[in-house]
Amino acid sequence: MSFDILFELGPITVAIALGITIVAGVVKGAIGFAMPLIIVSVLSSFIDPKLAIAAIILPIVASNILQTFRQGIAPALAASKEHWRYLLVVCIMIFVTAQLVPIIPRNLFYYVLGVPVVILSFIQLVGLQLTIADRHKWWAEWLIAAISGALGGLAGTWGPTTVLYLLAMKTEKLKQITVQGVIYGLGSITLLVAHIQSGILNARTIGLSAILVPFALFGMWFGFKLLDRLNPVRFRQATLLVLTLAGLNLLRKGLVG
Repeated sequence: MSFDILFELGPITVAIALGITIVAGVVKGAIGFAMPLIIVSVLSSFIDPKLAIAAIILPIVASNILQTFRQGIAPALAASKEHWRYLLVVCIMIFVTAQLVPIIPRNLFYYVLGVPVVILSFIQLVGLQLTIADRHKWWAEWLIAAISGALGGLAGTWGPTTVLYLLAMKTEKLKQITVQGVIYGLGSITLLVAHIQSGILNARTIGLSAILVPFALFGMWFGFKLLDRLNPVRFRQATLLVLTLAGLNLLRKGLVG
């Protein structure tokens, strides 16, 4: 593993990457998702967006494994059994669409990142909640999983659509955390394998991703501590507002080149 890329980026950019990773970890610890959205949307304003995708891979693997087993192994296994179809489609779509990342032109990739960030953050911000009739749940599960997996492979984020899916399926709040952890955990391992295959995570980029891991976990630990002291609704709204602005900035960069 080489850390030469840290010298290429320079101390200011690396400091920004470390700082935003801590912030993203705090948010994930507090509300359960949004780490990739935050890191990618901010880092892509300073570095090549494909390098930003590479940077998030190891932090989200580590943080999602921690989230998966925080409630214990038995609940994680039960969640996997109940939502196996969603998990299967998400992982397949992540692997397939991740192979497209290296061939997407840089300017277009700003749109690939920015559009989902803005739309998903806005949906969450206005409190839109899907309601799915029981007779439609079988195909809705496949469709939402396919969309989530495609976003995961291209932009590294399948959290917001997964939250919408669980709410639509009327999953109880405590159970949602465990199910999210399983879906994020298996999805992030798939993303790791997919981007080793695609070449996005390689000997040059893995150093940046590796150095972010302890900062992501520290942020998560701090987020767990804050969980009982925060107004979760206000904190979530503030986070989504910042993400919307960051996504709009990515769209601006794609427009002006």
